[in-house]
Parts: sequence; structure tokens; C-alpha cells
Amino acid sequence: MTSLLLLALSLPCVYSAQSVDSRATLERAGIRRLCTEADLAQREALPTPGTAPRAGLASPTRSPWIVASGWRFVRHPGTKYVYEVPAGKAALAAAEAFAYGADAALRIDPADARALGEMLKFLEALSSVDLPPVSDLAIVDDGSPITGEVMNLLARRNLLFDVVQAPSPRYRINIRIGAPGYPREEAADPSAFALRIRRQLTDDQRALRVYGSEVVICRLTADAGRARVHVINYGGREIEGLRIRLRGAYGNGEAHVAGGVGRLALQDQVVADGATEFSLPRLTTYAVIDLEAAR
Repeated sequence: MTSLLLLALSLPCVYSAQSVDSRATLERAGIRRLCTEADLAQREALPTPGTAPRAGLASPTRSPWIVASGWRFVRHPGTKYVYEVPAGKAALAAAEAFAYGADAALRIDPADARALGEMLKFLEALSSVDLPPVSDLAIVDDGSPITGEVMNLLARRNLLFDVVQAPSPRYRINIRIGAPGYPREEAADPSAFALRIRRQLTDDQRALRVYGSEVVICRLTADAGRARVHVINYGGREIEGLRIRLRGAYGNGEAHVAGGVGRLALQDQVVADGATEFSLPRLTTYAVIDLEAAR
């Protein structure tokens, strides 16, 4: 009962224009946890998730710019948030908030009620799994915008980090902007700085890697016996054959994919050199992958 209650509380509440018609639309879509204007007050506003062009910014690459708030949830886990999302984005926002266990409210366009209702139904059907987040490195948070942007770029590269107030002996790498080895001048270019951190960590030592897409961000939780991977697709198009690598040996695993896809077996699973690789046959907006440690 407790796990079901926690799962229900992790789902975002939803607000649409307070009219009889809009409320009825939400209820017909199966959206039961509704917000009022008062519920939205004092919440921190979040950007619309997805991909966006960076106007006026020259770039040597054509990598898409991902707008994601997972790093914000990791940085300030106790903060209450609100998304104000245009039509077509409510389901993605709900999945993002759920993946990080964030306390979020959604102000939506009524046109999104059906798609959001389907996503919430999918999230409600997932088994409740309470596992600790996995991190490869720590960032000492000085509260500055530049440190926040470094977190943003690390998250976009699927470099898993913990936010600490002082260097932690749990981690081989502790990043404190301005300290020796991490000059503020280098951090002023967060993309290049994140790439340097990736090289310092090395790909072999990363807990999680994603191949074949630049618009997928994952969150990994695990203990000694099992793991859960939250897979969020910010690109807006379905992806086939996404390849994922986890450090550690895992045996049985399955994926639960939103968007009416349902349960899927993992493909081409290989355990070698202290890591497990597999392919996710289809990815819509969001998927959850559950694995058991190999015995």
C-alpha cells in the first residue's frame, strides 16, 4: 500500500483552464490528480522539454540542443516545480518529472489531455521500485549559474553525477568550479568542460552509455541485485534499436515502453568485460528498463 501511495504522489498534478468543459475533458482522459491555481503558486517554473535551436549561436557541430530539467531536479530535489507546456509536450513533461521523482505540476493545453492521460496511465501501471540513484562523480554546488550549466551539459552527455556541498570520498572525481584542475575560465565553455570530464572519467568507467542517439537522456538507479533505467527521448520521433551499456553484469531484463508499445524483450544482450550491453527495439517518448544482476 505504501509503495502504491508513493507512486501516486510521484505523478504530476494537472491544471487546465478552470472551466466546466476543460475539467470534463481531463476527467474523460482519466486524469484524476487535478491542480488549482493555488497549487501552482510558489512553484519554480520549468522550460518546455524537448529540442530547440539556439538562435544566434554559431556551433561547430549540428548536435541538437536538448532542453531538459533532470539536472535541476538532481540539484534541488526538494523544490516544487511547474511546467507550462504547449500542445504536444505534456506527456514528455510528465515522463521527465516522473523519472526523477520530482514534485511537479503541469499547466497544459486541453488538446493534450488524451496523450497525457495515456502517459499517466502508463506510469501508474509501472511497478514501484525504490532504488538509489547511481552517480560516477560529484559536483560541489556553489549555487552559481555556471555550475548549473556544467550540470546541464553533463546530464545531456549521460554523465551521471551527485550534487554535494563538499568533496566526497565516495567519488574519484569531485568537481568544484574554481578549484585547481577545474578553473572557472574553462567552465565558461560548459560543453568543452563536460567533454574534458568525460575523458577524465573514461568511457570504460562510466556506469551508463547510450549509443546511436543524441536526444536521449537516461537516469539509472540500482542496488546490488537489480537496476532500473529511465529512458527519455527528447527528439519527438520514435527511435529503433537504441543501444545501451551498463557497467556490471545483468541477466534478465525487460522494457516497458510508453505510447501503446507495452512490454518488450531486450535484444542482442551481451555481458563482457564487466559490462552489459543490449538494444531497446523501440523507444517512443519514454521507457523504463528493469534488469536483475547476473548470478
